[in-house]
Amino acid sequence: MSTTYAPSAASRSAGTPSLAATAAVVITASLMTVLDTTIVNVALNHLAGAFHADLATIAWVGTGYTLALATVIPLTAWGMGRFGTKRLYLTAIVVFALGSVLAALAWNAPSLIAFRVIQGFGGGMIMPIGMTIMMRAADPARMGRTTALLGIPVLVGPLAGPVLGGWLVDQVGWRWIFLINLPVAIIALLGAVRVLPDEAPQPSRRLDIPGVAMLSPGLALLIYGIATGGERADFTAVATLVPALAGALLIIGFAVRALRVDNPLIDLNLFRRSRFRSATLTLMLFNGAYFGSMLLGPLYWQLVRGHSATEAGLFGIPQILATGITMQIAGRLIDRIPPGRIVLGGIGLAAIGFTAMTTQIQADSPYWRIALAGVVMGIGVGSTIMPTITTASRGLDPAQFPAANTAINIVQQVANSIGTAAISVLLTAAMSRGLPGETLDSVSNADRDAIAEPLADAFRGTYGWAAGLMALALIPALLLPRRS
Repeated sequence: MSTTYAPSAASRSAGTPSLAATAAVVITASLMTVLDTTIVNVALNHLAGAFHADLATIAWVGTGYTLALATVIPLTAWGMGRFGTKRLYLTAIVVFALGSVLAALAWNAPSLIAFRVIQGFGGGMIMPIGMTIMMRAADPARMGRTTALLGIPVLVGPLAGPVLGGWLVDQVGWRWIFLINLPVAIIALLGAVRVLPDEAPQPSRRLDIPGVAMLSPGLALLIYGIATGGERADFTAVATLVPALAGALLIIGFAVRALRVDNPLIDLNLFRRSRFRSATLTLMLFNGAYFGSMLLGPLYWQLVRGHSATEAGLFGIPQILATGITMQIAGRLIDRIPPGRIVLGGIGLAAIGFTAMTTQIQADSPYWRIALAGVVMGIGVGSTIMPTITTASRGLDPAQFPAANTAINIVQQVANSIGTAAISVLLTAAMSRGLPGETLDSVSNADRDAIAEPLADAFRGTYGWAAGLMALALIPALLLPRRS
């Protein structure tokens, strides 16, 4: 039914140093993918100018990457069993590095988009495989602190990515936003070859081809439809509805079939476990609100306050630091305190921080007030995401880690896409009501003093929607264990 894994005696006796070395490799590879995403987002305007392409076309540099992720993630659990975790991990890093080099050599927008898709095929496997490697190496009693280490890339990426990306495109050239991945990939490859234990493949498990034919295109179509609706601020258009509905039907078909056949692509029986089900539902709602709202802060500083993209990234440092520090503390606490207490408190704090933004976001708000609200948000986020992932993985057999991590990554990817599209539409609608005739593209060229307050009001209202969505995550979180 599932892939087996038996750590060798040598790997068990290696102890903490082996875990530390493994964590260093996994963090390096994961950091590469997170940095790449944040750096490319900062450089989209520069890429549009370099290729003489409009923003709608160049946006596919990000969309194509996301669709490639959605296509390859469902194959990851099977691939770990078929080829071995270490071998597939090395392959994923090589594919990502190859896509990076090709992207740096792109000669027009279509070639860049195609090479970003190659990057996405590698990047989509790196995170779920890395999570599996870390969970297999961890002592079950210290799973929380081990999982918290995986949050380091989430801290460093948004912190360093906008600044590094802005400097590279301004001072060195846009091609280096991709070439910067090459030395990091080499370090990760050498570390993985040296540190990660060899694992015998399990070729006896067949690939669920009908499952692949439904889930991978289903996810790609659903995310494409959602992303298109978010970009156009219209979910009723045929170009949005048709792919989104087709994708949803394919995913539903996959789920119905997966519960009835042996050796499905992903074992959905995991969702029969109350803890796993409650944790993934909590992640879905929380991530949708949090990652969807990440566009609000940078846009506020640029559109309302007139700052550059690099400055907007720097203004977010207090929130990101609060998230990262709290994540490491919460990771250790989750090994001793029931998850229901920590996660409920984290969601509550994050919702309070978002609600504070609905009062602090003004056209001339002092920076310290916005930063303080962001710190509260950050503490809440750091107390929620990784502890919830740890909770979902508690009590699972190591053989179930690949399927569990793949399912968690799929849920997160879909939630992030839905959240981003929803927040984009809500913000655009709020701006349209406050500024008839204006758009996100034209606002920056208008008289900012005259429109700053209506713009700020649009951001306040959108933060309110995000706070409400985040509060919904309390419902499944109430089902998490609150006793040891």
